[in-house]
Amino acid sequence: MMKTYRSLAAIAVLGLSPTLVLAASAQEQLRAFVTTVTSATGSFSQYTVNDQGRTQPAQTGAFSFQRPGKFKWAVQKPYEQLVISDGRQVFQYDPDLAQVTERKVDAAIGTSPAAILFGSGSLEQSFDVSALPAKDGVDWLRAKPRTADAGFSRVDIGMKNNLPVRVELLDSFGQTTRVDLSGIQANPQLPAKEFQFTAPKGVDVVKM
Repeated sequence: MMKTYRSLAAIAVLGLSPTLVLAASAQEQLRAFVTTVTSATGSFSQYTVNDQGRTQPAQTGAFSFQRPGKFKWAVQKPYEQLVISDGRQVFQYDPDLAQVTERKVDAAIGTSPAAILFGSGSLEQSFDVSALPAKDGVDWLRAKPRTADAGFSRVDIGMKNNLPVRVELLDSFGQTTRVDLSGIQANPQLPAKEFQFTAPKGVDVVKM
């Protein structure tokens, strides 16, 4: 799950060609999302594609975030898993393993898609950004991490109406993780306890 999470919780290229115009639109939409949407809730569906094709089953769940750095990524099906950050620590909870992994936010997020979508920094500081053609009615951009220890090779982000609707991440093993985002509600009032986590009794806590 942590690999998926890293695969998973930012961001003008101007030119004369239609491709660059569309790519600029995608970057502008992502900038608008980062600067104007300070909190959000929504749903996600994700799966991985490798040389043998799509893996099964897909993971589905709900997410929420509040800038800077607070987020909850809760897998509900097929098995419950939770990644949650209070802005200082990131907790990864696996009920089936009865284990919680705890990391500092900087170490856990770093150069990751989570930093793009849930953080408040500049995409160009950590990524090389390039233009992608629009497809499926969605404007796209590609971000490649500037460091070799990001855990993935690139992430493609699809934007529509100033909201991210799809993230496709290629990891160092040649697998692509696709995450579809839907039902996004921008700037809701979220309770303070939304991003708090206390390990259940009897659960092993591993600090990284």
